[in-house]
Amino acid sequence: MFRRALRIIVIVLFTGLGFGLSYYYLPGSIAGFDITKPTMHYGIIGIITSLCGFLGILLAPGIIEQTVRVTSWLEQRLIRMSIQEMVGGAIGLIIGLIIATLLGAAISWLPWWVGGVLRIIVTLLLGYLGMSVGMKRKEELLGFLPRFSKDKHTKTDIKSPQSCKILDTSVIIDGRIADICKSGFIEGTLIIPGFILEELRHIADSSDLLKRNRGRRGLDILNKIRKELDVMVQIYEQDFEEIAEVDSKLVKLAQVLNAKVVTNDFNLNKVAELHGVKVLNINELANAVKPVVLPGEEMLVQVIKDGKEMGQGVAYLDDGTMIVVDGGKRFIGQTIGVVVTSVLQTAAGRMIFAKPKSADKKSVDHDPPSSYSEVNLIG
Repeated sequence: MFRRALRIIVIVLFTGLGFGLSYYYLPGSIAGFDITKPTMHYGIIGIITSLCGFLGILLAPGIIEQTVRVTSWLEQRLIRMSIQEMVGGAIGLIIGLIIATLLGAAISWLPWWVGGVLRIIVTLLLGYLGMSVGMKRKEELLGFLPRFSKDKHTKTDIKSPQSCKILDTSVIIDGRIADICKSGFIEGTLIIPGFILEELRHIADSSDLLKRNRGRRGLDILNKIRKELDVMVQIYEQDFEEIAEVDSKLVKLAQVLNAKVVTNDFNLNKVAELHGVKVLNINELANAVKPVVLPGEEMLVQVIKDGKEMGQGVAYLDDGTMIVVDGGKRFIGQTIGVVVTSVLQTAAGRMIFAKPKSADKKSVDHDPPSSYSEVNLIG
C-alpha cells in the first residue's frame, strides 16, 4: 500500500512538472514553426505532459526503492532513540532554524543568486548543528520541562534524591540487593542505566566461564527484581558517549538526576564521594547489621589457613567475617577457643583480631597489621 501510494505520488509529480514547465515556459516557435495557435500550443503541452508522466512511470521504482530505504533507516534510528533525545533534537533544530532565519535576514541585501544559496547553506548547517547539540545536551534542555523529568510508568519524580537509586554492575551481580528490596528497606525507584545493562550483556557473553556465569547471574537478579518484587524499576536509556568509563558515567548520571548510587565497589564509593554523590554501600549495610563483637569476648572458631604475618592463623565466622588469630598457625584444622583483642571495621568489610584462649595474656594486645587494612571480606 505504501509503495503504491508512493508510485502514484511520483507519477503525479512528474506529470505536474511537465505541465507546469510546458505551460509557462513553452516558446512561441519551435524550429521556425509558429505554435501560438491554441490547437498546436495545447497539443504540444499535452505531449510534453504525457512524456513527463511516462518518465515518472519509468523512474518510479528506483525512486520508491531509495525512499523506502531512507525511511527504514530513519525508522530504525528513531526506534533506538529515547523520547528525551527526540525532544532535545527537535528543540535544538527549532533553535537552529530560528538563528538561520535571523542570519538570512542579515544577508538579504546580497543579490538573489548569492543570498539564496547562502541562506540554503546556513539553514541546513545550523539546523543540523542545532539538532545534534540538542540531542547531546538533552538533559540541560529538558531541565526546563518538569514533565520530562518524571517516569510516567512509575509516577516517581526522578529528580528527587530520596526516591531514586542507581544500581551499579557489582551490586547487581552480588545479588544481595534483591534480598534487601524484598525486605522493604529500599524505597523509591531503582534506576538501571542502559550502559549498565550493556556491560552485563558483554560479561554474560564473555568467553571466560566465570565471567559468563557472573553476567548471567546479574541478568537473573534484575529479572527477579522486576517480576517478583514489589519494587519500581526504571530502565534509563540516557548515555554519555563522551565518557568512556562506566563508573564515570554512573557518577555523571547520579549528578544529573540528583540520585544515589547503590554499590559494593570500594573504589567507586570513594570516587562518588569526591564528586559529592551520595552512595549506599551494601558492604557497609552488611557490617552495620552484624553482631557487635567487643574486645575480651570469647568464641569458638575453626582455623583453616595461615595468615600473612608469621605465626598467624585465619578463621571465618558464618557470615564470612575474617578472624585473624595471632599464634594460630599451629592450630590449623582445629576448632579452638579464642579471645577477641581488637576489631577493624572499614567500608571494605570487618576483621576481628584474636588470640588463642590459652595463650600468654601479655603478648597479644597490639594494633592489627596494616597489611590487612584493605582486605575485601566475604559477605
